[in-house]
This record gives sequence, structure tokens and C-alpha cells, in this order.
Amino acid sequence: MKNPLLIALLLTLNYPVVAQTTTEEISGVYEVTYDATNALIIDKLTLNADGTFDFHQYDKHDNGIPPERNLYGRGTWRADKKLIYFFADKTDFDEKHTLDFNSTKARFITKPPRDNSDREIKTSIQFYDSEIFWITGRTLLKIE
Repeated sequence: MKNPLLIALLLTLNYPVVAQTTTEEISGVYEVTYDATNALIIDKLTLNADGTFDFHQYDKHDNGIPPERNLYGRGTWRADKKLIYFFADKTDFDEKHTLDFNSTKARFITKPPRDNSDREIKTSIQFYDSEIFWITGRTLLKIE
């Protein structure tokens, strides 16, 4: 095998192709609703294609204990393969936007393109690390 072109072709064919997730693929609106007998909690995350995000949580309990609340956060996000990293700087905080998403990380979950099975995997985002203690472990489904 002295032909360098043939060697390069064989190496290329044997090199595993890793699917890269694009910003357009990840961007969209994600939501989860917890509707219990005594409470309603709605988390909504909008990931914009320009790398910005908005988060809103609505929380209402029967009898007003604790009182109805709305929590907001905003900032920027970056994807690295299937991981999403959130950032917020000083300009992202005001009276309304008080949630600090710095150090928050999530996984982008979708059915792999090579998966030909009938199983259904809904496109979602699962938070796995955050200083916002109640968001860790939450999974939000893509709705738009």
C-alpha cells in the first residue's frame, strides 16, 4: 500500500462520524407543567437562535400559601455538542429578572438520526447542574 490517496480514503471511511448539534436545532420554546391537586407550576424556557434566552416560572398554590409568584431569568447560552451552558452578566438582571443562570448546565435530548426504532424520544432539555437548586433535574419538552 504505497498509494497515499488510497490510505487517506481508507482512513476517512473508517473515521467515526459524530453528529454535531446546531444552534438552530436546539433553539425553540421548552416547557413543563406540574399540575397537582393543590398547585400549578409552569416553567418556560425560550432559547433564541441568536444565543440569548428567557426563562419564566409561574407558581400558584391553593389558598395562596405560599403566595402566587413569577420568577424570571435571562442571559445567553452556548451549545457544545449535546450540552448547553447558560451565562448571565450584570445587564441581564433587573427588578424583574432575578434568577442567576450562571453555572447552569443542561443536556439537549433528541432521538438520534441513526435510531430507526419505533421508540419515541421527545426533544427536550434536562437541567443537570445549577446554583438554582430547584431547577436541577427538571426536564422541559420542546413545544415550538
